[in-house]
Amino acid sequence: MKLTFLGTGSGTEPVPGYRHVSFVVEWAGGVYWFDAGEGCAYTAHTSGVDLRSVRAIFISHTHTDHIGGLANLIWTIPKLGRVDAESAARMAGKTVSLFIPDLYVWEGVQAVVRGPAKEMGLGFDLHAQRYEDGVIYDDGDLRVIALHNRHLGEPDPGQPWQSFSFRIEAGGKAVVFSGDAAATSELGPLLDDCDLFLMETGHHAVEDVCTYLRSSGKSYGRLAFIHHGRAILADPEGEAAKARRLLGEEVLVTRDGMTLDL
Repeated sequence: MKLTFLGTGSGTEPVPGYRHVSFVVEWAGGVYWFDAGEGCAYTAHTSGVDLRSVRAIFISHTHTDHIGGLANLIWTIPKLGRVDAESAARMAGKTVSLFIPDLYVWEGVQAVVRGPAKEMGLGFDLHAQRYEDGVIYDDGDLRVIALHNRHLGEPDPGQPWQSFSFRIEAGGKAVVFSGDAAATSELGPLLDDCDLFLMETGHHAVEDVCTYLRSSGKSYGRLAFIHHGRAILADPEGEAAKARRLLGEEVLVTRDGMTLDL
């Protein structure tokens, strides 16, 4: 399982070297997309990620720093299908699944993709759906489990949760992605026997995350920070050193363009 980090920043003003959060998992010939911050399609394509192999897109919640590049991603995939006959053949009949917790926002994304033409014209099928807690995707190669968090608060009675975290399982490995969460402890049910924990710091101090993990008894393998808040943006090495003093050397700070193999 290969991870490529397309954007690792949080929803701050533009910061050189840090686009908004997005990463892909490549496994068994497929590409699986998690969040879609600005410019993610450009970064992926120019980094060698084959967008024609995208099988599913997972959006943790619909804040702009997590979906600002979604319309462009959906628009770019069919562009590649028009490059040559082989690409067109690969796209024909293809179905891409989109998991998004707010279908009202999805309507707006579709309007952007359609533009003046008033039609999507993708050349492939795109199946968008809202999701809830539990296994939301399993194609036999990769499985995704969703768990709601309170980043956007608790919904009114009878209304769906709007923000989620994910556990990604493939090839005997497991990655947990926090999305944006109200508390690190919300991720606890996903962390058991996890190989890599991707934890956001846009809303959490490094020391607080590490203190929870050290006392939780969870087996999380390696900790990697993502969706960086201002402390890491200002001093990534200093913040990483704080975390390593608490947890040891199995801590890293992701950067745009970084890849990891599990």
